[in-house]
Amino acid sequence: MIRSLRTGAAILALTAGAALAQQTDITIGMVLEPPNLDPTGGAAAAIDEVVYANVFEGLTRFASDGSIVPGLAESWEISEDGTIYTFNLREGVTFHDGSAMTAEDVVFSLDRARAEGSTNAQPSLFANIVSVEAVDDTTVAVTLDGPDGAFLFDMAWGDAVIVAPESAETNATNPVGTGPFQFAEWVQGDRVELTRYADYWGEAPALEAATFRFVSDPNAAFAAMMAGDVDAFPNFPAPETLSTFEADPRFTVIVGSTEGETILAMNNAQAPLDDIRVRQAITHAINRQDIIDGAMFGYGTPIGTHFAPHNPDYVDLTANSNYDPDAARALLEEAGATDLTLRLMLPPPAYARRGGEIIAAQLREVGIETEITNLEWAQWLEQVFRGYDFDLTIVSHTEPADINIYARPEYYFQYDNPAFQALMEELAVTSDPAARTELNQQAQQMIAADFVNGFLFQLAKTGVANANIEGLWENSPTQANDLTGVRWVE
Repeated sequence: MIRSLRTGAAILALTAGAALAQQTDITIGMVLEPPNLDPTGGAAAAIDEVVYANVFEGLTRFASDGSIVPGLAESWEISEDGTIYTFNLREGVTFHDGSAMTAEDVVFSLDRARAEGSTNAQPSLFANIVSVEAVDDTTVAVTLDGPDGAFLFDMAWGDAVIVAPESAETNATNPVGTGPFQFAEWVQGDRVELTRYADYWGEAPALEAATFRFVSDPNAAFAAMMAGDVDAFPNFPAPETLSTFEADPRFTVIVGSTEGETILAMNNAQAPLDDIRVRQAITHAINRQDIIDGAMFGYGTPIGTHFAPHNPDYVDLTANSNYDPDAARALLEEAGATDLTLRLMLPPPAYARRGGEIIAAQLREVGIETEITNLEWAQWLEQVFRGYDFDLTIVSHTEPADINIYARPEYYFQYDNPAFQALMEELAVTSDPAARTELNQQAQQMIAADFVNGFLFQLAKTGVANANIEGLWENSPTQANDLTGVRWVE
């Protein structure tokens, strides 16, 4: 009898212990599946949302508050003339295949990114690099063609992560980085799985495993959260249901800001959109608040240029393209552009599909018809982003401080303004904060005055998570689901 009682007590103790055991895995919901898993070989934000800071690391990185902090470089020195950055690398860093990460890998990564024919989506990040030299195994000297106050910021982008020559060509499907999590499996159309890397150089994350599950349909995302099939959805696609989660103690609703300038992009090189009067008319036909209310259920901040309102250098230029349908009609008549029909290509996100229907109705009010085509993400990248085969499209640009894309005539909306390009060249070699502010503000005013695109709203970060999860980013200074500080709590 005594033995039986002791056995029962032991079983109860074990059962209680199991119940109190801390959960160490997490399932993260995402709207879009990445086209590949190599941040140095693709423009899709979904790539970084899986691998940034989790699988791949750069010399520097973004912290949750947007500040730039050390990454694989634990410190650095800058020459007096601002042209040589000497990075001191952390010791004992290994790639997930067990090979050592050394200065030679940094040389390879930066030279590869800036090479002619590079597939890197952000070549401007590396355009001012003259040379990259391995001083020794843990020291790298990067020489620039002039001072660059944004260089450490640029090196924090996902496009600038450090990769190994042995695995660089297969990172798209089998990513090998230096981060706290290593790639485990990609079930295309469903999920990507990561596991904790045992030999990580830094502090081990609390999580042992993470699954990124792709749920594009807002109704399915709501059902997955309510059923517990997904633990957190950092960019939740159904903002109309957030009040339901707010009223449920099982969940936490996380509302913050992103770097996502959401725009109605126009093909500036193609008639009739090569006429500034037509582009201006389109902007005056748009009621931003109706789009924010109708597509985002009130979440979002109106913008009048390609710059985040939370940035200290932001200029509010919304009045420049205010809602004025009468002005829109007059401009179209002046341009001889009546009875227009434009092709509106919409990628999958809800802000694009819902916003596209609202914009189509607004354009119809001033005499512009639209032919809407819904594209999957891979189709959008091929046809719109790379093929220039569109008139209008809606997309949120989530890269941080990316106004310099307007200095690239080959970029998908094909804006070609030598004055703006010169302005960006001057900004690139300017390190004085006050001077950089002035140049940033001139740049905002220039693209607003040229009505390059229809600037709609800054994308809000609306997330939902299990109430027992802490450490998820409230704001998105870059496109990432950084899991390094995420843990379950009781």
